[in-house]
Amino acid sequence: MPVEYLSAEQEARYGRFATEPSPGELEQFFRLDTKALDLARAKRRPPTRLGWAVQWGTVRMLGTFLTEDPTAVPASVVRFVAEQLGIDDEHLAEYGTRSQTAYEHAWEIRDEYGYRDFAAGEEELREFLAARVWSSLEGPRALFDRAVVWLVNNRVLLPGVTTLARMVAAVRPEENDRLYTALYEGCRMTCAPRWSGYSKCLRRSGSRSWSGCDWAR
Repeated sequence: MPVEYLSAEQEARYGRFATEPSPGELEQFFRLDTKALDLARAKRRPPTRLGWAVQWGTVRMLGTFLTEDPTAVPASVVRFVAEQLGIDDEHLAEYGTRSQTAYEHAWEIRDEYGYRDFAAGEEELREFLAARVWSSLEGPRALFDRAVVWLVNNRVLLPGVTTLARMVAAVRPEENDRLYTALYEGCRMTCAPRWSGYSKCLRRSGSRSWSGCDWAR
């Protein structure tokens, strides 16, 4: 079940704005800090300033850059960012005039803020998911959402949805097998000496009396 277990909502919101961000989310992800303001204002034209700043907030919230269509963001986001820069939000429509610009800005943001490709953080994510399997009863959908949050928080760029879904689908049964094996081995090591002593006691006492085995109760 590589992707089939995901809900339609999970697929719709993966790496995209499925709904308008809340006021709290705008503050959390799109409030430009001093460094971001300086980098955005260093751009020559209003469209590139606004576009850069929107991309900065987008990767912070979604975990990916919308380089194919950098203007595919909610109007509330554009207004919120434009107000901070003191420019008209309509300038964003001009941002995609030169397609290479969005990619150049994405690379700059990535380098300035330490974002990593998925391959660089894949093993860390696998370890995180393995720990969740051992410590919780979460199903694949919940684990998938946990994985997305982990990637965003650790500045690891989202892979394709199929890649992440397959990873979660593979890790869960693998770790469950390890967990069951560990539990079995632990029980075997703990119970074997007790059962051995119990068997000897039965042989000494005979099948007619259990009184000699009271210690094993």
